Amino acid sequence: MNSQPVVGMIGAGQLARMSCPAAIALAVRFRVLAAAADESAAQVCQGTALGDYRSAADVLDFASGCDVITFDHEHVPGAVIEALEAAGHAVRPGSRALRFAQDKRAMRGRLAEAGIACPHWASVSDLAGVVAFAERHGWPVVLKAVTGGYDGKGVWVCAMAEQAAEVLSHGLDLIAEQLVPFDRELAVLVARSPAGQGAAYPVVQTVQAGGICREVIAPAPGLRPGLAAEAQRIGLQIAAGLDVTGVLAVELFEAGGELLVNELAMRPHNSGHWTIDGAVTSQFEQHLRAVLNLPLGQTSQLAPVTVTVNVLGGQDPDLHDRLIHVMAADPGSRVQLYGKPVRPGRKVGHVTASGSRLEQVRARARRAASYLADGVESESLDWGTGR
Repeated sequence: MNSQPVVGMIGAGQLARMSCPAAIALAVRFRVLAAAADESAAQVCQGTALGDYRSAADVLDFASGCDVITFDHEHVPGAVIEALEAAGHAVRPGSRALRFAQDKRAMRGRLAEAGIACPHWASVSDLAGVVAFAERHGWPVVLKAVTGGYDGKGVWVCAMAEQAAEVLSHGLDLIAEQLVPFDRELAVLVARSPAGQGAAYPVVQTVQAGGICREVIAPAPGLRPGLAAEAQRIGLQIAAGLDVTGVLAVELFEAGGELLVNELAMRPHNSGHWTIDGAVTSQFEQHLRAVLNLPLGQTSQLAPVTVTVNVLGGQDPDLHDRLIHVMAADPGSRVQLYGKPVRPGRKVGHVTASGSRLEQVRARARRAASYLADGVESESLDWGTGR
């Protein structure tokens, strides 16, 4: 590997965009494969190449100038990733690990083999299968697309057979899952290097609305130390068992004092954006360290409490006009905008605040994100959807 290694990230969304500053700090040459020159990371990354992540020819051409290939999304076809590996490129995480982030059926089966608790689930191909599952585990039933879902897309909560029949009519490959009566949603971010070094961040609480993560609280308030340690252990166990290299996000349900694994993502993740301003080592620097097989960074928090609130697009596209007010009203808040065209409900940035008292920190982050979205300071999360 060169003294200035080249990391190529397939995809040019906000995760790639926020990886750029981390690469600069490490003197890592960073390239992205973008579908268009106006994508989020392509606007700021000098090493941008244009191409189709679904095309083996485009991806192989991009990889020829890189020492390590990694990803900012899970949608690169498995055959394309395998072609990279067959050509001798270092791909981190590799195809065998990524399969379990791309295929929910494979993920559920592998976690069950490892003895890791998940919601009850089953493969279903027809209405009789869904009804049989509901007879065992009750309605409502959650139907999930096996591949391709994200941010609430590809997930349907069906309260009755007629709703399930409508979902089945689209001919998608589906699994059925129990609707878990959870107390709250948690997430744990871990990292693992090819050398096998692992590191875990504090467990966070995530607040979802409409399938979209709206808020992340670090650390998860009131979480028993033993359960926090168990969540970190689960994350590190999954990373080692699936041979993940890079950052792994594990989304969890806390239900009755127990933890159930909901989803996996093998890349930097929304639940870790707080680390940019709230941790010794950001998730983006950690991911680069991990895929380059460098020693991993410290994961401790810089303040007792950090809260990140996502900015969702509202009706007015002029975020920068409202940014002046946010900066003046709370100079201690940290704003990240993604350079994306504003659409109602679309994630276009986030705000992070830190301090010692949760309610004060949470209110600051919510007010700033609300004003950016809609021009109104609100401490609720009922904004930014274009309603």
